[in-house]
Order: sequence, then C-alpha cells, then structure tokens
Amino acid sequence: MEERLLQVGETVRYARTSSLEALYEGYLNFHHLTLSPRASDKRIILESGINAVAPLTAIDGARRPAIVIRSSPWKAGTEDTPWHDEFDLDHGHIRYFGDHKVTTIGPVGSTRGNRALLEAWRLHTSTSSAERASAPPLLVFAARPEYVGGRRIEKGYLDFAGVCVIERLEFVVQRDPRTGRSFPNVVVDLAVLSLDQNDEVDWNWINDRRDPSRTALDSLNRAPDSWKTWVRRGRVSIPSLRRRVMSSRVLSRADQLPEPGSIEAGLLEAIYHFFDDKKHAFELLASRVAAWVLDAQGGNYSEQWLTRSGGDGGMDFVGRLDVGKGAGSSPLVVLGQAKCIKPDSSISPDQVARLVARLRRGWVGVFVTTGVFSHQAQVEIVDDAYPVVLVSGGRLASTVRRIVHESYDGDVQSLLREVADTYESHITHRRPEEALTTA
Repeated sequence: MEERLLQVGETVRYARTSSLEALYEGYLNFHHLTLSPRASDKRIILESGINAVAPLTAIDGARRPAIVIRSSPWKAGTEDTPWHDEFDLDHGHIRYFGDHKVTTIGPVGSTRGNRALLEAWRLHTSTSSAERASAPPLLVFAARPEYVGGRRIEKGYLDFAGVCVIERLEFVVQRDPRTGRSFPNVVVDLAVLSLDQNDEVDWNWINDRRDPSRTALDSLNRAPDSWKTWVRRGRVSIPSLRRRVMSSRVLSRADQLPEPGSIEAGLLEAIYHFFDDKKHAFELLASRVAAWVLDAQGGNYSEQWLTRSGGDGGMDFVGRLDVGKGAGSSPLVVLGQAKCIKPDSSISPDQVARLVARLRRGWVGVFVTTGVFSHQAQVEIVDDAYPVVLVSGGRLASTVRRIVHESYDGDVQSLLREVADTYESHITHRRPEEALTTA
C-alpha cells in the first residue's frame, strides 16, 4: 500500500474539490492524503473546527478512528474567533477551545465537536490500555493565510501541527466580543507527541483504524511509536513522549516582538510609554502576565506580592506555583523580574543572571520585559537548564491582549490605570519562602 506520509509543519492544500491527485496547486492534497482504500468510507472534510471521523463498529467493538482539528490561531480575538488557541509545538503543547458559541442552544456538549472531545477525553484518561487502544487520536492542523500571485488567500492552507493526546479538559466561561454576552465552553490541553526522526506520521494508520475488520490493537501496526507507548502505559508516559525542539528555544529578535503594524505592536508601544515614567508599577503588570503564562502551561499559579523598589536584589515580584492536584500537589516559589525598556532594546546575560542567582533548589524564575532577550542570555538559560521562563515583548503584548479581552472589555487603558493605581498596595517586605505557607 502506498505510504501517505505527513510531516509536522508541512502545508497541505484543502479545497472544496473532487480532485484526488497527490498534489494540488503545488501542495500536498488533503483529499488524496486522507483517501481511504475502502470505497464505502466517506471523505474526511474540514468544514468545522472539530471534525470527528464517523464512528464504526469493528470486530472488537465500537471506535472512532480519529478527530481532525482545524484551528485558525491567526484569527484569534476576532468576532469569528473570539477565543485564543495556543500553539507551542516546540514544547509539545496546544491549548484548544471547543465549538460552543454564544448562539448555541443547550449545555456544553450539545454541539457535535464538543461532544466528540468529551467522548475522547474519557478514553484518553482511561486506566485501561484496551480503552486507550480504541481512543481516537487528535490530528491538528493550523490554518493560515497564503499569498498567491500577490493576492491574500485566507482559506485552504493548513500546516500540520501533529498527533495529540488530551491531557486536560476544563469547563470555562467566555465572553463574545460582539455582544458582550458570556457563554460556556470547554478547553483542552493537548500533548503533541514526538514522531519518528523525520517528524512524520503515516495516514494509513488512520485508514487502518477505519477498517472494521481490524481490532483496535491490530490497527496500531502503523501508529507512531509514541502512540503505541501511550496506549501501553497511559498518562504517566506523556512527559517522555512529548515533542520537544530544543534548538528553537533561542529566538531571533523578530520572533520575540510583535509583527510590525499589528495590534500587538501598538499595544506593546502603549504599555512601554505608559510605564516609562513609572517603571516600578510595571512590576505589577509583569506579575499578572506571569500568572497567565504559567497557568497556560498547565500550572496553578497564584500572585503573592511585590518587593520594595531599590532593594530587590534581582527580584521584583513573588508568586507561588502549585504543581499537581490534591494530596499529590507540590508548591514552588516563583521569583519574578520585570524590566520596562524600549521594545527594540535587549536584556543582557548579566541581567538574567541576577535573577538566576536568587533561585534556590526547586524554585522557578520568570523574567518579563517589554524588550527582547539577547542571543547570549537565551543560550545561557538553555545550556545551563536554568528553570527560568522568559517573556519578551511579543509574548507580553499578546498576553495583555488576552487579559483585557477577558476582563476589561478590550480596554487596555483600564487595565494599565488599575495597575498604576493599585501598585503600592501590593508591596510588602517578606521572605520569598513564605509564599509556600500561604493558603
């Protein structure tokens, strides 16, 4: 049987066309890639965000072959896409919002997509290897605009993001930016699994899962090794199976800043100018941004206090990060450093080293700036494996945009004024380890 290989990052062309040729307009044709050898199998379509392949009854019971997700992260924050899907493929993480909308009638799970996610969540968190074998893999594509002949095309170009397992599912409340009304939804944290050396998956694995004459275990033959290991061992194996691209942790200056002319670029300039003459107040905004960043990465972060200006010795704010749940949770001290500098300025290795020097065993550092981190500063963090999260101007701006969208009706000035007005009340003189004893 012909191999149907798909590489992470590869662009596929999806169009409403009957063409089944291998290439379409020079790109891998999605319809050819996903074509089943059985004429009775319907074509997989991507007309929704969550596209659940039809379930079947195989010789060993019912199963859903796969769930194919199409996200449009570039449209985040628009009226069509009010949520913000997060893609961090270099660290094997995707945060994806379900398909419940403000116009949806019925509880969460009444939509076809969310219902499929809830069904998959039950199997992905099962302690039974037999149930995990029947669990549908999530194959995620990120839509993006493409310029063809000088014309911007916003539909039909999809970058493959990988094969995923659901790590966590939450019920959330979102606000529709057009009407201001709130509505419930689900959000899932997906672990992007490592594939083979070429970062490829064979779509024939999914075709095997669509074959009712095969058992769920038989259909594992062409599955990625990481998926097979997950089926055998379950959730405990996910950290070792997660996709990681270490070299890409060192980012260029352009990658650390918003795209010129974008909403985030204007937002970053507004933040810098607002705090330029009151830089200490920026520490409170940095603390809030750190909370959002660490929460998005799967932790449970709580803000604690700001340190007194002038004597911080490399730390501006203190937080607490609880890893795990219940009796198995472990609290960690988070030390934060904040620097409000011109967006085109760089943070040097010496400035990052001041924060690193304050960290004790088991503590975590966060450095938030309106600028960028120099190449050498990043290299030292990566090479020495320091537990420090770097938040540059681009990430700061995108996070602040989410904060004001969720809690300030999109008014960034309301957030900045509140930060400036309440900054003094958050300052205290306490030892960082006292954060471990707070409720």
